[in-house]
Amino acid sequence: MKEYVVIYEHTENNWSAYSPDVAGCTATGKTREEAEQNFRDALIFHIEGLKAEGLPIPEPTSEAGRISVAA
Repeated sequence: MKEYVVIYEHTENNWSAYSPDVAGCTATGKTREEAEQNFRDALIFHIEGLKAEGLPIPEPTSEAGRISVAA
């Protein structure tokens, strides 16, 4: 089991999701929850494809955090 950091970005019309550790794997959705589920499905499909091709599975190395500043 591998756990990847996923970045969710909200735009005017939808949400997008990607992981800095998994190049080329992205997803979108009308809601954050939909983008999350779509990314999970895309990530599973992506990893299955890598395995089928005999390619290495990316290691999760990214970390995320938040910093608060006065604005």
